[in-house]
Amino acid sequence: MPKKETPLHLLQHFLPPGTYEAVEAYLHQYKIHLTIARQRRSVLGDYRHRTHVHNHRISVNGNLNAYAFLITLLHEIAHLLCFEQHGNKVAMHGREWKMMYASLLKQFLENKIFPADVEKELLLSLKNPAASSCAEDDLVRVLRKYDVNKNDSRLVEEIQENSLFRIDNGRLFKRGSLQRKRIKCVEVKTGRVYLFSPVYEVEVVE
Repeated sequence: MPKKETPLHLLQHFLPPGTYEAVEAYLHQYKIHLTIARQRRSVLGDYRHRTHVHNHRISVNGNLNAYAFLITLLHEIAHLLCFEQHGNKVAMHGREWKMMYASLLKQFLENKIFPADVEKELLLSLKNPAASSCAEDDLVRVLRKYDVNKNDSRLVEEIQENSLFRIDNGRLFKRGSLQRKRIKCVEVKTGRVYLFSPVYEVEVVE
């Protein structure tokens, strides 16, 4: 079943106050087909460039809080702007994309729409924006504070060592020790060792 475009008037329910008009301007200018997607833990948003058949297409997870939603949307719009200027001739998250993303973030930071702690982390990220829109671990931790609809998920770093957890595809793991910036975990069924980001969301198994 094809994804359905989100009516623009509904978009403001997903955004922080005072940001709808600026976002709407980009959507209109570049004729963006925007989809509000279901929760995807492996990706927060997605961009597909225009073709002779389709307009630019962006999808953003609808379960994100307003600040995370806006940051993810700006990440994807930066991909669009980069494509408009450079086509497919530059790296996906290379210097050109980083410059576009930083420019977009600055536009919204100047309007003081983010809480102080989120703004602080975004200002730090401007020095070298990460490939994932919310990939900086400290930014993920701060943004989680603003989740309205709390679920039962936990970050891997919040789980006690030797405790069990399940990821979204149903696979079961035992939490191990911290190895530099990743946490070593063992898949229960296979015994294989995997390294998880400390801020990866999982379901705790009691």
